[in-house]
Amino acid sequence: MQSALPKQFLLLGDQPILMHTLRRFARAIEGIRLVVVLPESQIGFWKELCEQHNFSIPHDVVSGGDTRFQSVKNGLERCSDQGVVAIHDGVRPLVSEELIQRCISETEQHGSALPVVPITQSLRKKDGEDSAVVSRDGMLSVQTPQCFDLAQLKPAFDVEFSSSFTDDATVFEQAGHKIHLVDGEETNLKVTTPADLKIAEAILGLH
Repeated sequence: MQSALPKQFLLLGDQPILMHTLRRFARAIEGIRLVVVLPESQIGFWKELCEQHNFSIPHDVVSGGDTRFQSVKNGLERCSDQGVVAIHDGVRPLVSEELIQRCISETEQHGSALPVVPITQSLRKKDGEDSAVVSRDGMLSVQTPQCFDLAQLKPAFDVEFSSSFTDDATVFEQAGHKIHLVDGEETNLKVTTPADLKIAEAILGLH
């Protein structure tokens, strides 16, 4: 992001990105319990930001780990053993309330819900100095929130970390559970570059 400030704290309009994200979930599900997982070194700064911006949406704050796997596992410890959990990237502030609701509803029926969108760009795989075209037929880009039945997900995380765990769905699959796909949203952008931030501002009409 060409910034020393962690991207979830960068301003989108007049508020940090993470506040926009939390507000989407609070509006989507009445009475939702929100758990924010942050590096220990960032928790104090986040609390200062909440005071500065008068951010009053209730949420728990949990210290993360060295990997996404450990951070999610730490967050799950604050969750009940029953119900549905939606695990979301803090820097996806444009997720719609409808997608959140749909993913949770689909999880209640199928045990999981993974939002995906088709890959439309041409793909090539590099091998040394050579490269070859890769067919994009059936290829999908994975988004969040990744939603799961807690009674199935929490035991799935009771294992040692593996490098094959690239996201929460891979942990769920490793435990023998099926992944249910749902249509994601092209506007459910993950803000990772300065250009992404400008696109997010444009979508929200902040220019």
